[in-house]
Amino acid sequence: MRASAIVAQARPSSTGTLAEQVYEALKHEIHDFRLVPGDRFSEAEIGQRLGMSRTPVREALFKLRNEGFLGVEPKLGWFVLPIDFGRLEQLYDLRVVLELASVARLCATAGPAAGLDELKPVWLVPPAERLEDPRELGARDEQFHATLVRAAGNDETARVHWDVTERIRIVRRLDFTRADRIDATYAEHAKILRAVMQKKVDQAQLLLRAHIEQSKAEVRRITLHALHAARVRAAG
Repeated sequence: MRASAIVAQARPSSTGTLAEQVYEALKHEIHDFRLVPGDRFSEAEIGQRLGMSRTPVREALFKLRNEGFLGVEPKLGWFVLPIDFGRLEQLYDLRVVLELASVARLCATAGPAAGLDELKPVWLVPPAERLEDPRELGARDEQFHATLVRAAGNDETARVHWDVTERIRIVRRLDFTRADRIDATYAEHAKILRAVMQKKVDQAQLLLRAHIEQSKAEVRRITLHALHAARVRAAG
């Protein structure tokens, strides 16, 4: 077990429980590939480093296990699970279905859809005003797609879509670690948004499907590279 892989200090928070603080700290480590597949640790080690008792640590670990990030074995402790690319492919496929259906509903609705105007000052901007921070841009990207789904007016679809969003976040936000992918995202989002606002359903769906499929292919390549780089750092 690499000591450097264990999460550093949890940030204090005025809201939320201690378990949520542990959960967020660990999840950031996994998303940033500071905890990589195969890394092992015990509840006691996490608790000691975070200054937490066993109860919130254990609660956070089981939440991450239920979400598919961690595994646990008797006597061997906790470990980071391998990234299941097959599962991620299925989640991306589900995302395509949900978003295409939402766009069709948006385009069939008379009048402007509520919520879409808030996307214009974020995505319809000149290159000089584009964000460059990968974490912030990743969050904005999630909100773009979530807004399209919410604006269609089906709360259950929006709930399922957000669940998918949270489950693919570990790889999806890597799409914004390269400048060319940031530029592509801005250009593609702008085209999708204009097509939806103009009620051009066929064009909007075509653009959206191509955008998600390209992102899926890119994040797989970037994820494999990030995992390799993390293992090289660990070996060094």
